[in-house]
Parts: sequence; C-alpha cells; structure tokens
Amino acid sequence: MTVASPPTAKAIPRGVVVPFVLIVAVWSSTWYVIKDQIGLAQPSWTVVARFVVASAGMAVLALLRGESLRLPRAAWPTIGLLGLTQFCLNFQFVYRAELSLTSGIMAIIMALVMIPTALLARVLFGAPVDRRFIAGSAVAVLGIGLLLLHEYRAAPPGAAVLSGLAYGFAAVLSVAVATVLQLSRGVRDCPPIPLMAVVMAVGTLINLGWALAQGGPLPTGLPPRFWGGVVYLAIVCSVVPFPLYVNLIRRIGAGRAAYVNVAIPVFAMVISTVLEAYRWTSLAASGALLAMAGLLIVMRARG
Repeated sequence: MTVASPPTAKAIPRGVVVPFVLIVAVWSSTWYVIKDQIGLAQPSWTVVARFVVASAGMAVLALLRGESLRLPRAAWPTIGLLGLTQFCLNFQFVYRAELSLTSGIMAIIMALVMIPTALLARVLFGAPVDRRFIAGSAVAVLGIGLLLLHEYRAAPPGAAVLSGLAYGFAAVLSVAVATVLQLSRGVRDCPPIPLMAVVMAVGTLINLGWALAQGGPLPTGLPPRFWGGVVYLAIVCSVVPFPLYVNLIRRIGAGRAAYVNVAIPVFAMVISTVLEAYRWTSLAASGALLAMAGLLIVMRARG
C-alpha cells in the first residue's frame, strides 16, 4: 500500500474508528491464519486456493457495485506484472517464510515495505526522500535486526531461520515493486476494485502454474479447517477490508489511513504472543519498540 502525505491536525471524522480498528484486527490476524494453514497443505496450493476464492469474490463485489471488469488495453502489461509480484511471488515467499518464522515477526518484516517502496519511487519517479525518512529507516532496520537476532537465538537447532528471513525479505521486495507499479500511467486511473479483481485472477493463473510445477496435483482429503482458513483469508481478509480501506483513505486521507501499517504489527505480535506462545525478551522488546518508532518516523517523513 502506498503512503502519501503525513497526517494533519484536523479532527478525525465520526464513524472512522470502527472501520480503522476492524481493518487492523482483520489484517493482523492474516499472518496467524497463514501460519496455521502451512502444515495442512503444500504452500503453493494454499496460495492458489486462497486467490481462486478472493478473485471471484472481488469480481462479484465489483459487479454488485455496477463497475465493469473491462480495463484499458494499455493497462494489461502492468496488470500482468502486478499479478506476478503482488499475488504470486509475494505470497509464495510469505508462506515459505512462515515455515520457520512466527506470524508476528513476519508482520513486522512486511511493515518495512514502505522503505524499499520509497527508494524505488525515488529511482524511477524522482520522488523526494528527506533526512527524516533516512533516519527513521535506520531506526526501523535496527529494530528489525534485534528482533531477528532474538528469533535466531531462540530457534531450535536445525531450524531454517535464515531461509525464512530470505523468503520474508524477498516478499517485501515483491510488494515494493508491485506498489511502485501501481503508480504507472497504465493502471493508476483504473477503478481499484475491478483492478484488484483482474490482477488477483492473473496472479491466480500464475500461482496455478507454479503449483503444478512444484507440487503436482491438488492434494485431496484436506480438512474443513484448511477450507475455513481459505475462505477467511480470501473473503474476510481480502474482499471485505479492501473497500473499507479505500473509503477510509477518502475520509481521512492516505497519510492517516496508512497508519494501519504501523498498528498491524503491534496487533500481530499480540496474537503471536497469545496463540503461538512467543517469548519476549529484553532484546525482542527493544527491537519491536525501535521498529515501530522507526516506522512512525518514516511515515511522518513521507510527503
């Protein structure tokens, strides 16, 4: 998600708190549900199942809103790249990262996406990057470093923590590329919900090819818990909150709305603590505080 101007001193409109909290709660839970699904099916097929349902749900939502799924021909090259980066590479890497990382740590790693996004926008579009952004990025990266050091020390012998980190940061770079692609002339004027429906569908086709190449045929006899997770991730975590977030941006501005990206890791770490028995140490707590402080500085610096 792109981050725009920093928040202003204007009063928050009534009726904003509930959707803000709902979005944060839903998107924070995403990471734990992904973690829960990993042991139930091969990751590639889990991603396919999620986005078959999500793309269909988003298409239905667009049609119910009276929006056409026909997009300009000029947008299709970028749509293909978005499908590859946002809904294929990103999630294939995320699911593999969570094989060895807790859900809360993965949520914090993904919150760093605003840093490479801003740097790519600087390189490709000349977007400004000020000193506060650089300082905040350094603080956030230091905090993440402390968290990851804690994760590495706490991991049992033989755990693939380093490969999990590699997959996690590969996911971050994939999302950063996808975010910058959305600034391109071909897609930035497309209506958001039809655009996401089509991009998800393209990503689903790419994921299907990936799954067939890597994991063979769709496994049978999957438990109801797996399909419940698919529906939750596809509908509750993808289709439902997206329109709420778009409306939130329109009501309070992109700067304020984007603070969900700071709140989500906090809630995700709470979920990880309760449901995954994440063990806090002074090192982990210091890292989390530094990461959140750095992200706040970064967001206030974005203009």
